[in-house]
Amino acid sequence: MFNKLYDKVKKFIKENWSFLLGIVVIFCFFYVELPFVVYRPGGIVDLSSRVEVENGYKGEGSLSMSYVSMMKGNIPFVLMSFVLPNWDLVETKQITYENESLEETIETDKIFLEEGLDNATISAYKLAGKEIEIKEVYPVVVFIDKRANTDLQLGDIVLSTDGKNINALADLQTYINSLDKDATVSMQVLRDQKEITCTARLFELDGSLKVGVSIANKYEYETNPKLTIETKESESGSSGGLMTALSIYNALVEEDITKGKKIVGTGTIDSEGVVGEIGGIKYKLLGAEKNHADIFLCPMENYEEAKEVKEKNHLKLNLIPVKTLQEAVDVLKNAS
Repeated sequence: MFNKLYDKVKKFIKENWSFLLGIVVIFCFFYVELPFVVYRPGGIVDLSSRVEVENGYKGEGSLSMSYVSMMKGNIPFVLMSFVLPNWDLVETKQITYENESLEETIETDKIFLEEGLDNATISAYKLAGKEIEIKEVYPVVVFIDKRANTDLQLGDIVLSTDGKNINALADLQTYINSLDKDATVSMQVLRDQKEITCTARLFELDGSLKVGVSIANKYEYETNPKLTIETKESESGSSGGLMTALSIYNALVEEDITKGKKIVGTGTIDSEGVVGEIGGIKYKLLGAEKNHADIFLCPMENYEEAKEVKEKNHLKLNLIPVKTLQEAVDVLKNAS
């Protein structure tokens, strides 16, 4: 019976080999991923539909964050990158964090998104002179070095280290350097809503003791007036921090800093309102132009590259670099 079945299968393959080969080729063409991603000009997100302040003010114009469109390296997209302008092929290893897969890097960037939203909220409320009470700050694990000897995982919220409430990377580093080489620290962490104990053995690098992890801050706070920020599951990264802060600020104060204009921008922000460098400025700037932005705000560190892109592509928007949230507010108030 087995021989008869084998003969039938063999005959079928022999008679239909070209069809079967075509199926395999089509599958590989559309579903096999190469170790690349394709970057292309993205779009913008109007934050007025995302940021809601209780009894807040509404602007006549708009404040939007720009984003990069990234597609995984399926063969059709890879081939299109050789033909279409501003579609660029990038090796996956160039955009992932050391020792992480693309999926792990995306998860890390989701943590950075949460930190960026917290920083935007804190800096905007401070600048607007509104009430914000920070109740607690927790470190969140966002990167694990390949040399680390630990059972910590990405996304772990560190509640204490050796029984001490240490909630800043600098303070953690100071404490670690007070210990003996090859010591092991115990960390109480929150993972999947459960408290567990993890350990990390220290190692020496460049004359300093290390745990082998990097952390971001997770804040617990209350605001007055109340604030709600909506995000999508697909979003990640901290580059929308500046524009989120501006949108919150504009809803908190009576004066409308948009002046009826379509304002787009990008940039990270910290809790003190300092604007930081981002990646993919080319694609964000081109996306803003495509969406008819009047003004594009960018970090000072990205200005020279952005200026070159604007000149090369003859963009019409007004490109303005900023270093802080205060500076961004000032330039928008004075923009003609």
